[in-house]
Amino acid sequence: MSRRVFTIRGAKDREAVARWAASCSEGVTVEFKTARRNLDQNALMWSLLSDISRRVNWYGAYLSADDWKDVLTASLRKARVVPGIDAGTYVPLGMRTSDMTKAEFSELIELIFAFGSQHGVVFHEQEAA
Repeated sequence: MSRRVFTIRGAKDREAVARWAASCSEGVTVEFKTARRNLDQNALMWSLLSDISRRVNWYGAYLSADDWKDVLTASLRKARVVPGIDAGTYVPLGMRTSDMTKAEFSELIELIFAFGSQHGVVFHEQEAA
């Protein structure tokens, strides 16, 4: 077996992981990760980003929801930016949201709400409440 994934939900899962680890040969790598973002968080993020993309003029341009995801994720993660291959281009590093934990993703959603509120965005999520 080249790969085994466990989701720990209680004591029995912890015991199964311990048994599995005890039976592994040397050289096996074990990685523990916190749960990643969920589908509800992801859907909320895209709804909010779509609202921002329709309302906020950013330095003379309306950005797509994808562009806003990059801008706001870069802000949250304090992204490093490096020159691109072509003259005059720049690339922010580390912008993937798919690897974010639920807690990190919650921080991103809070940032999106705060940014939109500061720029007069009324989110569809707030209209429904």
